[in-house]
Amino acid sequence: MDYRDAGVDIDRAENAKERIKHLARGTFNPGVLTQIGSFGGMFRPDFSRYKDPILVASSDGVGTKIRIATLTGRHDTVGYDLVAHCVNDILVQGATPLFFMDYVAFGRLDPARVAAVVSGVTRACAEFNCPLLGGETAEMPGTYAEDDYDLAGFIVGVVDRDKAITGDQIRPGDTLLGLPSAGLHTNGYSLARKALLEAGGLRVDSHVDALAGTVGDALLAPHRSYLQALEPLVERGLIRGLVHITGGGFPGNIPRVLPAGTGVRIRKDAWTVPALFRLIEQHGRVPEAEMFRTFNMGIGMVVIVAPESLHAVEHSLERRGEACHVIGQVVEGEGVQLD
Repeated sequence: MDYRDAGVDIDRAENAKERIKHLARGTFNPGVLTQIGSFGGMFRPDFSRYKDPILVASSDGVGTKIRIATLTGRHDTVGYDLVAHCVNDILVQGATPLFFMDYVAFGRLDPARVAAVVSGVTRACAEFNCPLLGGETAEMPGTYAEDDYDLAGFIVGVVDRDKAITGDQIRPGDTLLGLPSAGLHTNGYSLARKALLEAGGLRVDSHVDALAGTVGDALLAPHRSYLQALEPLVERGLIRGLVHITGGGFPGNIPRVLPAGTGVRIRKDAWTVPALFRLIEQHGRVPEAEMFRTFNMGIGMVVIVAPESLHAVEHSLERRGEACHVIGQVVEGEGVQLD
């Protein structure tokens, strides 16, 4: 027997890695000191513009959105989702990216599919000036079905200590701004698939007028990054809190940044919930409270600002083409109240 008999093809793996090396080089900046393929990635950060730099790290995945990619045969978007998600997670604390690393595990390595997945990663890394420093590509027969794969990412960023966003300055009376999402982003796909594809009897290629396209198109809409819109506001110290609305929705994420003794009141009529969420709610007979606990409902990032900073923040966002809605207020108490 050899390794190929056990389901692992080293030649296919080497082919895939050569494709990854080519894609990754397009994300490199002067801080990258090693090529893809080293045992460890070496990076020399330029901290010259920071007085007291703090590293911020995070890791995440894209969940069962991969099932939609597999059903549609489109694998070049989930990698972008992964990077955008991780960039947003460290942005919540005021950090900008330094570098990114990925992990992809396949039931069977198909070099073309590996390249498609990683092309999404590198497209996002280039957009956010976040080099793909390294990672791991694994073939795991017996753990994953032949057509299955999983994807995870790891990011490191930096913020000056005096610009770090901790939520400590949030006070009752502060305003909550909601920045629109592009769809489900990377959370709630197990419920969405069950509601739309099972209970609703739809297919990924079903055209739905309310979605102005197919179900697959709507479900694969890329995870937005808010780095470009919010970085200038972080630099100016105009943000008291940021909340990336991911798994857990509004009640699961907003309290993570609030000081003790504070809660929020949100007006559900402050924005129009996109049709995709209403379709899931309808076909799955999902209670509204469960929708807000599972999905972002059209708000991908919540920005908490002092009342006296509201006009400046809105003006800055408008100049960068970023829509926003005043969706609520910080109040005394605990938790999230949806009115």
